[in-house]
Amino acid sequence: MSRSSPILVVLCLCLPSVAAEELTARQILDKVDDLYRGESSQGTMVMKVVTEHWTREMRLRFWSKGKDMTLIRILSPHKEKGTATLKNGNKIWNYLPKIKRTIKVPSSMMGGAWMGSHFTNDDLVKESRMADDYDFEITFRGERGGQDVVEITCTPRQDAAVVWGKVVVEVRRKDYLPLVQRYYDEDMKLARSMTFSGEKLFGERSLPSVMKLVPEDKPGESTEVRYEDVEFDVGLPDSKFSLRSLQE
Repeated sequence: MSRSSPILVVLCLCLPSVAAEELTARQILDKVDDLYRGESSQGTMVMKVVTEHWTREMRLRFWSKGKDMTLIRILSPHKEKGTATLKNGNKIWNYLPKIKRTIKVPSSMMGGAWMGSHFTNDDLVKESRMADDYDFEITFRGERGGQDVVEITCTPRQDAAVVWGKVVVEVRRKDYLPLVQRYYDEDMKLARSMTFSGEKLFGERSLPSVMKLVPEDKPGESTEVRYEDVEFDVGLPDSKFSLRSLQE
């Protein structure tokens, strides 16, 4: 089953620095889901994975176009350089350069870990969307932790292919930038939390540059993504998101 989350990660049409009007819950969720996207986007990020037994970093290059095309390629370390993940429509492939093989990812593996991180395949390619797969409502609006925030609670729709029992999204009210997302299992027990920090200007957009995912059942473990650069609305041909491009 697929899991919904913001990672790759990749999101939104221009977010205002001051909220000119109150947005609906759906509009807020769409902004969070599309935070590092535009009509198209490309950029570089560093992923740091900390587990009980080891720590490692990967430098990644990503490209996206619309909501259905994403390509992510590992730049370093050397032993994984060239490994890539492609989403085009509802199909997803991984390319393994060491064996020069392209493998289609079945839907049953969307919840699997990507490259040993705490992110899933679905987190990286954004197969599901909160506003489409969940019923939602604003459950808090006011001051919390010294900030004026809006909280939205999302519960899965009966026919949605998601595993979470509930997702709680908290955004900053003045510009709807996300602060934290909390994911609960089917027993409504907190399973993982995603925090957003390091606000940075990318072109004309002020966005969180750091996302940190912490699993509740593995104390001390985490996966952190740090965006080094992001360009929006760049000219990317559809051929960029092809199997041929995946193997380049």
